[in-house]
This record gives sequence, C-alpha cells and structure tokens, in this order.
Amino acid sequence: MLTKELVAASAEPMILSLLATEESYGYAILREIEQISGKQIQWTEGMLYPVLHRLEGEGLIRARWKTAENGRRRKYYALTPRGKTNLAELKEQWLTVHKALTQIWELSHA
Repeated sequence: MLTKELVAASAEPMILSLLATEESYGYAILREIEQISGKQIQWTEGMLYPVLHRLEGEGLIRARWKTAENGRRRKYYALTPRGKTNLAELKEQWLTVHKALTQIWELSHA
C-alpha cells in the first residue's frame, strides 16, 4: 500500500487527469482510480470529496447536477480551462520527479 502522504500528493493530478478526458461523478472516480492502479490505490469518499470541493473552490473543476438514466441525481465534475492549465503544470512537475527517480534507481541497480 502507498503511504498517506503519497496518496494525498498524487490526488490532485490524478483527479484532474481523469476529468481531462470526460466529466465524472465521485463514485466513478473512486472506482476508476482503483481499477487503473490495480487496486493499489483505494480512496474513500471521505478522502475524495474534500479534494473535489477544494478543486471546485479553486476554480479548477466545475460541478453540475445531472440525472442518470436510472433517475438518480449525481453531481458531475468537469475540468475548467484554469484546471487544464494547472494540470499541464502538474504533469511537468510529476514527470520531472519520475525522470529523476528513474535515473537514480537505474544508477543504484547498476
């Protein structure tokens, strides 16, 4: 399992990345992260919704209520233009960290 610190640090870029492809609702975001990570990352609603509310408050995502085919109302989240800019910056930062770690680990396993 990942540390709480790593999960917290990666939550924003993961959520923004998922919403860059299509809008989604909370439960679907939870399941998608779980599936993509091979169940290595398992968020709870108590962890996800505060992050979604913060991102909405910062203007990085927007929310709207939508009625599903089964008649159930869900709050859907989508990336805003400001969120797209923020995501591009986060991608650059995470790729830099990934590149540095990969190089360090390759050297230490030589």
